[in-house]
Amino acid sequence: MKLMHNTNIPLYTIVPFILLLGSIALFPIFGQRFWHKNKNKLFVAIILSLPVSAWLIINGMELRLLESILFDYLPFIILIGSLYIITGGIFLDGDIEAKPSVNVLFLGIGALLASFMGTTGAAMLLIRPLIQTNKARKFKTHTILFFIGIVANCGGLLTPLGDPPLFLMYLHGASFTWFSKLFLEWLFTNGLLLIIYFFVDNYYHKKEPIENLINDKNFIRPLRLNGRLNFLWLTGVILAIAFINGQYIFNILPAHYLSFIRDGVILLMALLSLFLTPLHLREANNFNWLPVEEVTYLFLGIFVTMVPCLLYLESNAAILGVTTPFQFYYYSGLLSSFLDSAPAAVTFHSLALGLNLNSGNMITGIAEELLRAICLGTVFFGAVTYIGNVPNFMIKAVAENNNIQMPHFFNYIFKFSLIVLLPVFILVQLIFLSF
Repeated sequence: MKLMHNTNIPLYTIVPFILLLGSIALFPIFGQRFWHKNKNKLFVAIILSLPVSAWLIINGMELRLLESILFDYLPFIILIGSLYIITGGIFLDGDIEAKPSVNVLFLGIGALLASFMGTTGAAMLLIRPLIQTNKARKFKTHTILFFIGIVANCGGLLTPLGDPPLFLMYLHGASFTWFSKLFLEWLFTNGLLLIIYFFVDNYYHKKEPIENLINDKNFIRPLRLNGRLNFLWLTGVILAIAFINGQYIFNILPAHYLSFIRDGVILLMALLSLFLTPLHLREANNFNWLPVEEVTYLFLGIFVTMVPCLLYLESNAAILGVTTPFQFYYYSGLLSSFLDSAPAAVTFHSLALGLNLNSGNMITGIAEELLRAICLGTVFFGAVTYIGNVPNFMIKAVAENNNIQMPHFFNYIFKFSLIVLLPVFILVQLIFLSF
């Protein structure tokens, strides 16, 4: 259900959205004590959402506001929360030798799992056993950085479960299987990052003190996977998203009813996981509700305040000069880097809708090549900063809780993103996207 409005949107209505983005980017750096409390995030989100909601209602656009909440925000939160709950009941325990080949295997498996259990789920499943495996090593910060790049971001490209921007594009009409068309880009990007990581880790492995390597070999515990029943609930989520949609249940029920049924099935899978998973497995994973609360509060504000921005882009797309896959890739990637990849995808999808292009293959109402660029840009560039994707900060927090020194916000960009990630992303554009 998409309600289009050909209305001139005043630029001042976009200010709350910009202020919210600024809050998300700057408070973690300059106001950590204030931003640490989720209730303060909710306060900021509500304060900035109220004037936008009032303006939309006064100007007769309350249906567009309702649409954003019911058909974008709620399914998004339900999926993110359910994947977090289900994967939080899967515990991988053990300690094997931290050789470069073993670490590459960890990251490679994570890249594959990310597309089917979400980047957050795959990251939370593997980060603790990866840290445990590398506990005896002195040099391990680089492993966490590549883990963020590969498992928490670039790996989640092949299904709409993989990364939030892909799920939102699925909600806007892309089929579940369309994302498999991005396999070559997924393989190239993750393969190249794994190759780079292998040489980097091999370099640091040779620098390890000999006593560290001896200790690493002497303390071995086989890997054990616990909470395997949760893979059944995860399969239920995958099947719900793959088949409860207009592509397979066509003209039987209106699309909005199908979305409610799909969300209900996903919630059911999460509840089954919550009640049937032994509590000690969640405790072993340090499971808590704080990350879900943070995402719920902030994205409520984002999905409300971004409505005027989306309307403005739809009305003024032709005069903004962003028309090529090259531009959509880099601009959506830039916004993903310093906001979050999910709203960036919706923003540039609205911009593409406003171009009113009807040539070639059309997916979600826009040219397929533009959708491809948006998906690649938002998923990959979410790794450029800690705030680019939901699991990035979560991984950083887990690593620091295990006494691994992580670079601060700007050092992460200068010492990892600019010299490792950006050259790979440029190659992706040169090979797979036209100017």
